[in-house]
Amino acid sequence: MTETKVSEFPAKDSYLNELAGSKKNSKNRQIGQVKGKYGKYGGQYVPEVLMPALEELEEGYERYKNDPEFLAELDHYLRDFAGRETPLYFARNLSKKYGSKIYLKREDLVHGGAHKLNNAIGQALLAKYMGKTRLIAETGAGQHGTATAMAGANLGFETVVYMGAKDIKRQQMNAYRMELMGTEVKPVETGSKTLKDAINEAFRDWVTNIENTHYLIGSVVGPHPYPVIVRDFQSVIGREVKEQILQKEGRMPDSIIACAGGGSNAMGIFYPFIEDKDVKLIAVEAGGKALKCTEKAALHSASLCAGEEGILHGARTKILQDKNGQILESESVSAGLDYSGVGPELAYLSEIGRVTARYATDDEALEAFHELSRHEGIIPALESSHALAYLKRASEAGELGEVVVVNLSGRGDKDLETVLSLRGGI
Repeated sequence: MTETKVSEFPAKDSYLNELAGSKKNSKNRQIGQVKGKYGKYGGQYVPEVLMPALEELEEGYERYKNDPEFLAELDHYLRDFAGRETPLYFARNLSKKYGSKIYLKREDLVHGGAHKLNNAIGQALLAKYMGKTRLIAETGAGQHGTATAMAGANLGFETVVYMGAKDIKRQQMNAYRMELMGTEVKPVETGSKTLKDAINEAFRDWVTNIENTHYLIGSVVGPHPYPVIVRDFQSVIGREVKEQILQKEGRMPDSIIACAGGGSNAMGIFYPFIEDKDVKLIAVEAGGKALKCTEKAALHSASLCAGEEGILHGARTKILQDKNGQILESESVSAGLDYSGVGPELAYLSEIGRVTARYATDDEALEAFHELSRHEGIIPALESSHALAYLKRASEAGELGEVVVVNLSGRGDKDLETVLSLRGGI
């Protein structure tokens, strides 16, 4: 087993010319024109009251991300608590079916059942080094909330997680798991009662409790420096894949496929491969019922495929909005992909053609959920099932290539009740 390397955080993004702008006053940063730009996306579109907290977080991250003591402790938690490194598993039966060598990056085997702990333990440890005593987080499927609860319990934080009331009904067991570990789960009854609304409530909490509280955002969304921090903590996935695929195949994969809501698992596996131009990077969004919109809501959650430029949760990115610029409610069978936006760096990479955006419908994801379970004996999360669903479409279109890696971002135990209710049985 190779040793997990977390000390390889990038000093800069060589493929970007506009990242890390000059030090100007906070009013300029407030309107998103300086820090953390990915082309026209990213920035810091937040109230002035949040600027000191964002500046403190950026300074703390820059201080500790290459600190030997911090990195040694992070290595310890990733290895002995999270269970890294995770296997790169050759899916023999799927490979036979689709005519390509298909490998699954087994993030479902991380402690807690998903990739979310990579970021949660990293940010919680950073918060500890910065002297914070309280963690808050948002969650959709409950996996990020669970990971935050785990990290908070282990590191001794008071922890509060905001979760949409609709998502609590879909993911009751994850809500109970959080409470079991001492986390207060606060139901959000506003708006669509899903992830977008949970993020809004978490921001409101943070504004009130900036001094002692760290907001542990779970995806590559929000104002700078969050997209960078989350991406860097998740990029351990892609770094491991690079070593593992060379050991197994002696070459780079032809394509890497990951589901994308906010985009943390996608950016985590994509980022180390961005400059490997022969590796196709495919982000599969939630196509919901159809790639259509009503007056007040979208029937999907595919911001890259069908969204428009706008501002959501402190960053300019691709979002689902109506003709008046109002955010449309999103829809997906998967709580973790049920989000009206996407991370700004992923929006940029899609726009310049480095990442290919695709989608899978609810029905396609459910079919893939059953397919992997029956062919490989692995029950995938509904989020990951969207990435798996694309195998069929890509195979039919001749887009897969000879060697394919799919990021299996989480396990599906949490989704069994949802699937049973939708299908009326196995």
